[in-house]
Amino acid sequence: MQPTRSYYDVVVVGGGHNGLVAAAYLARAGRSVLVLERQDHTGGAAVSERVFAGVDARVSRYSYLVSLLPRQIVDELGLRFATRRRRISSYTPVGDGGLLVDTASAARTRESFTRLTGSDRDFRAWQRFYGATDRLAQRVFPTLTQPLPSRSEFKRVVDDGAVWEALFERPLGETVESTFADDTVRGVVLTDALIGTFTHAHDPTLRQNRCFLYHVIGGGTGDWDVPIGGMGALTDALADAARAAGAELITGCAVTEVESDDVTAEVRYRDGVVGGRHVLVNAAPYELTQLLGVPGEPKPEGSQLKVNMVLRRLPRLRDPSTDPREAFAGTFHIAESYSQLEQAYREADSGRIPSAPPSEIYCHTLTDPSILAPSSDLHTLTLFGLHTPARLFETDPEAAKTMAVEAALAQLDAVLGEPLADCLALDEHGVPCIEAKSPLDLERTVGLPGGHIFHRDLAFPYRTDAADTIAARWGVATDVPNVFLCGAGAVRGGGVSGIPGHNAAMAVLEQR
Repeated sequence: MQPTRSYYDVVVVGGGHNGLVAAAYLARAGRSVLVLERQDHTGGAAVSERVFAGVDARVSRYSYLVSLLPRQIVDELGLRFATRRRRISSYTPVGDGGLLVDTASAARTRESFTRLTGSDRDFRAWQRFYGATDRLAQRVFPTLTQPLPSRSEFKRVVDDGAVWEALFERPLGETVESTFADDTVRGVVLTDALIGTFTHAHDPTLRQNRCFLYHVIGGGTGDWDVPIGGMGALTDALADAARAAGAELITGCAVTEVESDDVTAEVRYRDGVVGGRHVLVNAAPYELTQLLGVPGEPKPEGSQLKVNMVLRRLPRLRDPSTDPREAFAGTFHIAESYSQLEQAYREADSGRIPSAPPSEIYCHTLTDPSILAPSSDLHTLTLFGLHTPARLFETDPEAAKTMAVEAALAQLDAVLGEPLADCLALDEHGVPCIEAKSPLDLERTVGLPGGHIFHRDLAFPYRTDAADTIAARWGVATDVPNVFLCGAGAVRGGGVSGIPGHNAAMAVLEQR
């Protein structure tokens, strides 16, 4: 398939969810829009796929939960897409018991804290801490689809000196250690600062703080919800919206070069070239420098292990007081106490697969069985591993991945009442339904350099310079005036949000 014209108002490089958001907004505004996607389908990392032969389970293969997608984007684009809230926020097994956080019952959560820690001290601290982040989320989240505030303007939005000091000035570890006493509770809090981010609690660059911020402000509540129909339901709806508005979407078309004279740009691909007044790049800034053929920032490094599984049944827990249907419905923390997270970081930083890899697990089908065939009794299980940076897989990728998966599943088996292997479904060839993706796999399959799920380290959602161009005011500027970022590497990028796509579209529409 070839483009229908040689020149467009906007050419979007990359048909992931952010590129589709930008295309839909711009086409609805009357712009001619072309989206070029290198894979044979749109969606990028936000897709649902039947991963295992003969098994009718549409797995959210890469990204899997939704928090940062504004309702504004869903409503303005008329998307037929919905999410469902998880009642159980998290479960953390400890010995023969565990810590259960039930968002619908403060009394039950208090009892769980008291049983684990011996008092309700950390429960009361938990309520105060997350009460403060809830207020932060309500104030900050609406700003993400507005022009970037300055640092001082953003501080006024936060409007809480203690929260500002704790999250924007000091390493998060200081706050965690001064607020909570129990090692397990501290670890549950810190995990949100380490998703896809290889760092530690006291990193002076505050990378952990930035990651934590994006994990607690989503939707103005900080809730992480289940996409009904799987993550592919969102990108399918976005592709439909973009096409309905008049955008052209071409798949199987890898862009090889972008060249601009600051007024118009040429986008080259295998079979030709197309021009555009603006080019929106839904790829990492590192990839953009490759397309422009200019020196750029260093290649980023991702740090996660994604394991997808299909089970015949949920495994029993070592903790007899907790129903597996509740434990796996929320975020199931494995080897994620504060001290375990620190130990795993130190081992990985020294070049070794952590001996007890930290990870978190959840079961999509307990909240949304629509991804399965009707009347199916199967379950999907997603494991997301921390502190597995790309460097650990470079020498012998498959051997390192096997070692990491085995170590992670051993930690899971240690808190189960039966081996996980006994619960795995088999595909039509009799092979257990389990697949793993390392950072190197993410680079190869979905084009994330170094497997970095945020395209590069996250940034605080305010501007740090004069922002003297429209694109800079929206947080999507590059060194080329008519080439904008519209992916996760933009300011206020990361996660499945559509925010960078929205903001890049707004920057284009502001220019006359």
